[in-house]
Amino acid sequence: MKLLRFNEGRWGILEGELVLETDGPGGNPTGRRYDLASVRLLAPATPSKIVCVGRNYREHIREMGHDFGQDLPKEPGLFLKAPNTLAHPGNPRDPWNTGDAVPYPFFTQELHYEGELAVVIGDRMRNVSPEKTLDHVLGYTIAVDITARDAQKQDLQWVRAKSADKFLPLGPWIETDLDPQNTWVRTYVNDQLRQEGHTSAMIFSVAEILSYISNFMTLEPLDVVLTGTPEGVGALQPGDRLEVAIEGIGTLHTRIGPKEERPW
Repeated sequence: MKLLRFNEGRWGILEGELVLETDGPGGNPTGRRYDLASVRLLAPATPSKIVCVGRNYREHIREMGHDFGQDLPKEPGLFLKAPNTLAHPGNPRDPWNTGDAVPYPFFTQELHYEGELAVVIGDRMRNVSPEKTLDHVLGYTIAVDITARDAQKQDLQWVRAKSADKFLPLGPWIETDLDPQNTWVRTYVNDQLRQEGHTSAMIFSVAEILSYISNFMTLEPLDVVLTGTPEGVGALQPGDRLEVAIEGIGTLHTRIGPKEERPW
């Protein structure tokens, strides 16, 4: 089942080309229906926090200059993105004329993409074992972890590099029926394939990640967890069109806005 958020923050279920409005995420139908092409899609979550996993694919670790060999991370490496980073997706029926453009901030010369599988939490999680974590998941969606790579290298913490406005396109909807360890993640820039990775290659599974986080941080309904990016990350330019496709979910469309000028 595909759950989506649209227009002024309404929720619905996608059935073919129809959006059936519900009284909440996965809730009861209200009886109102809309054509998919006529609605404005919103990021399908309203998180209190966005928890991200870095270096969860071996080849991505290598491409970032950290050749661990057999000495892989023993625990997930985590960082946060703030809720202001959410950017609304394009509607797949009109992908490039809808949705938010990601700003190209004045403070960076190295804006990078990282396509990822994202988890949307359904029920509060605290100290949950790996065997039970997926019972607390509402579903899965697609994310782009936009990163100002030069700021990431320069700054003491990654706040500017990871949490600038609209640095997290998310959507287009939540898929409730997906095996998170058995799907492909592919990223395209201007129709050229840049990333391709299978989630079975994750160092830490989705269940392990969620359990690890829940041991010290309560995950609330509609919080978002990013699960890491496969190899192939790279630079973006103003005007680029970006697509991330995950089998079983669909395709997230976003685009990069013009280079911003320093405000003073």
